Amino acid sequence: MFFFKKLLSYFILPPGIFLIVFLVIAILSKKNKPVKILSLSSALFIYILSIEPTKDLLYKPLETAYAIPSELKGDAIVILGGGAYRTGILKEDSTKRLLTGFTLHKQTGLPLILSGGTSVSVLPEAEIMKSVLVSLGVDKGAIHSEVNSRDTEENAMEVKALCQRLKCKRIILVTSAYHMKRAVMSFEKAGLEVIPYPTDFKRDLRYNLYSFLPKMSVMADSYKALREHLGLIWYSFRLDG
Repeated sequence: MFFFKKLLSYFILPPGIFLIVFLVIAILSKKNKPVKILSLSSALFIYILSIEPTKDLLYKPLETAYAIPSELKGDAIVILGGGAYRTGILKEDSTKRLLTGFTLHKQTGLPLILSGGTSVSVLPEAEIMKSVLVSLGVDKGAIHSEVNSRDTEENAMEVKALCQRLKCKRIILVTSAYHMKRAVMSFEKAGLEVIPYPTDFKRDLRYNLYSFLPKMSVMADSYKALREHLGLIWYSFRLDG
């Protein structure tokens, strides 16, 4: 009974309900071949993007580019913001990056550089992250922030300027694993020596029956991975140019 109740919920809620709608349209459009093909294609597209194996496949080339380093020999730890809500609460990616950077700071004693300006939230991401770190007991003197950047490329330029003032040449860069390739490209282009420290891994690789049922959260992660692939293509053209 529990299994069928769980199964039913996957097809009543999005994206499962969209699959049902497109399949019904396809069945009712027997004589209209273009509509039938479009409906079936749409259903297949939604299903593929909303199951965990597809999500993991999309993230694999992004998350396997850099391993967690065994040695941490840098001048500072740089944490990139990953979004915040209008209420001033960090989003999931930002929280995981911040906790990883906090752990590294406790291990090494290196100063922290927080990077992130204002996008959706009222306060700059770097300021929100700083307030969290201070509440965790980090000395304010060990925290340096830049609050002007709006994307990864600007993160790199603003951090570079801050590093010049702090006399930092080699940084330990903390960001989500899927975002690390683009981040390293940007920071190396800015002239900094980078030690990548990936975190916030999205792949699970432990599959069961539920892994093949459509989920909105998985579809959102697939979208995030596809957007990152497009970002890498754009950055590659920019660097080649």
